[in-house]
Amino acid sequence: MAEKRDYYEVLGVDKNADDATIKKAYRQLAKKYHPDANPGNKEAEEKFKEAGEAYAVLSDPKKRAAYDQYGHAAFDPNSAAGQASGFGGFDFGGMDFTDIFSDLFGGAFGGGGRTYYSSGGFGGFGGSSYANAPQKGQSIRASLRITFEEAVFGCEKEIEVNYKDTCSACKGSGAKAGTSPVTCERCKGRGKITTIQNNPFFGQMQSVSTCPECHGKGTVIKEKCPECRGTGYIAMKKRFKVNIPAGIDNGQAVRLSGAGEPGINGGPRGDLLVEVAVSPHPIFKRQGSSIFSTVPVSYAKMVLGGPLRIKTVDGMVEYQVKPGTPTDTKVRLKGKGVPMLNNRNARGDHYVTLVVEVPTTLNKEQKKALSAFAKACGEDPEKA
Repeated sequence: MAEKRDYYEVLGVDKNADDATIKKAYRQLAKKYHPDANPGNKEAEEKFKEAGEAYAVLSDPKKRAAYDQYGHAAFDPNSAAGQASGFGGFDFGGMDFTDIFSDLFGGAFGGGGRTYYSSGGFGGFGGSSYANAPQKGQSIRASLRITFEEAVFGCEKEIEVNYKDTCSACKGSGAKAGTSPVTCERCKGRGKITTIQNNPFFGQMQSVSTCPECHGKGTVIKEKCPECRGTGYIAMKKRFKVNIPAGIDNGQAVRLSGAGEPGINGGPRGDLLVEVAVSPHPIFKRQGSSIFSTVPVSYAKMVLGGPLRIKTVDGMVEYQVKPGTPTDTKVRLKGKGVPMLNNRNARGDHYVTLVVEVPTTLNKEQKKALSAFAKACGEDPEKA
């Protein structure tokens, strides 16, 4: 990132310059580099921003004092100087330099109701857009509950949502059958109007705003369609099939392109975003592509070893317990986890914790056998 220039150098003033001199210097630079006076000139736009940032600091006594003492570090929240100055969190990126400009020039420049949509980093400049431009419709959000297994292996579901369908009576025009929207007389179909203003600093200035008569469409409806009341669409319930991919996780969404709100001025429809809520499983827990479960095993099997049937999402599998396996031993069942979301052929693993199952009730024969086992091990269960 390029190093910032000295603010006094930016405005072309001496460090001892008074407020009037600083204001005059900024007025001249703002007039010279204002984006509306230099359409499409990125260099001029950056200079306008740079001058505004310098003026925002040097026109404020406290900020100027902090700058004189610490330099640019006074506004860096990560520096000791920024913390000491009290301006470490000052956000130049969020400043609207047109407000500063308006304060100096009395709001005469850029009037007439022009609307800017910022694509740059400041002041609403960096490209303008008007309401008559085609715009994609808004997205619709909906939720869908599925089971743990459906999330693992994928499924097809149906969902019903509120949908704005094209009005069959007017074919989406909004005009009564037999009529059509007519060209707006105020803007002559342009969707915007131009205003000329006299400015003491710039002479005649031209501003553009959205036409208030047609709201940027360029056409007006004289007789509205009685079916849709001029909106061009009918609210209804519509069902969509949703293909849930294998491996989807709780909170993730499936996008159905073109199933959202209607576009504006001929723009495409928005999307339908179906957020998945996965019901919890009584046995399995999931973390990413891994599945976890706990399986109780008899003491005898943990000591002697032997085959053990374990439940997985694929069904029962057999695992060979090794003799002398301690409780809380974790084993991995490779490839028995969740399929990767974008690669169904790749799967995670299933991790099983083997826990010794302690019986709570024993019959006489069992107690006798267990007591004999304890004594064979040199332990008397009846003594401390």
